[in-house]
Order: sequence, then structure tokens, then C-alpha cells
Amino acid sequence: MSKKVLAVLPTGAEEMEFVISVDVLRRAGVEVTVAGLNGTDPVKCSRDVVIKPDTSFESASKNEYDCIVLPGGLGGSKAMCESKALGEILKKFESNGKIIAAICAAPTAFEAHSIALGKSITSYPSFKDQLSAKYKYVDDKKVVVDGNIVTSRGPGTAFDFALKLAEILAGQEKSQQVAKGMLLA
Repeated sequence: MSKKVLAVLPTGAEEMEFVISVDVLRRAGVEVTVAGLNGTDPVKCSRDVVIKPDTSFESASKNEYDCIVLPGGLGGSKAMCESKALGEILKKFESNGKIIAAICAAPTAFEAHSIALGKSITSYPSFKDQLSAKYKYVDDKKVVVDGNIVTSRGPGTAFDFALKLAEILAGQEKSQQVAKGMLLA
């Protein structure tokens, strides 16, 4: 049975991180729902790429998922930090031991909603000082996994991040197969 992922799409998301994560996971056979944080209207990302969500976050959050993915991007991360609905879902995922993944600026949403406190995480380098007080900050790895928490650094590490999620959700063999098919292996 295919694993299910909720990919949150806020206005201002970093499009490479978002699209690469969704694409790689779908290639690995993972069922990904793209949920617009503020509804179903097309979402303008940080570099003016527009993405149409599959559904709204409100509607999608009524379903069960194995993993939630938060893309970076300053505007998108700020919106996720301010979203009480997202905070509630993150707390539900955490209490149920489900995978919570964030890249670039998105780990700031962990801090805003008191998620994964004390765990090892990474982020875009400029957020190190902000996150170091509540987390074991790692700055020498592209992807950091601590239990059910998966974090990564930025656009240049998006494939590493997505392939690690594919490995966790679909298995190492499938992740390697996807990487090879995209000429990353």
C-alpha cells in the first residue's frame, strides 16, 4: 500500500524545494496531495512560479497521511509560522510519530509551533542562530534525520531531501531507482 504525503503549499514557497519534493516522491510511488495553505487558488511562489494545489489545506487536513512536507521560502515559511491550523496538524503528526519534513526556512515553523524541541535539525544557514536555542543544530549535513523529523538546508539540497524522504517512505531500493532514473546516482 502506497504511503501518503501532505505537501503544504503556502504563498511564497520556494518552488524548487516544493516541486522537487513532490516530483521525486511521486516517482517513488508515494501518493502526494498538494494542499494550498490558504485554499485552492493558484499559489505564487517565491520566484513567481505559479502552482495549482490539488486541494485546500483545510480539506486535506481531514485525511490521514504518513508524512507532511513543508517547503522553504521566506514568505511561505512566515505564513506557515502564523498558521494555527498548520500548528495543530504538526502537533497531531508529532504526537502520532508521523514523519514531519521541512527544508530551508521551513524549520522556523517548528519553532513557531513548538515542534521537535530538542531534536537535531538543520535549515538554511541564516536561521542557525534563531533555531540553536531550542534544537541541536547541525550545519555539516545536507539532510538531518532525528527520529520522525527530517530537515534539509535549501534549494541545492532539495534532491537529497526528497530522495531521503523517498527512502523512508518507499524503501532504499526505490529511492536509488528514482535517483538513477533522474541521473542523480
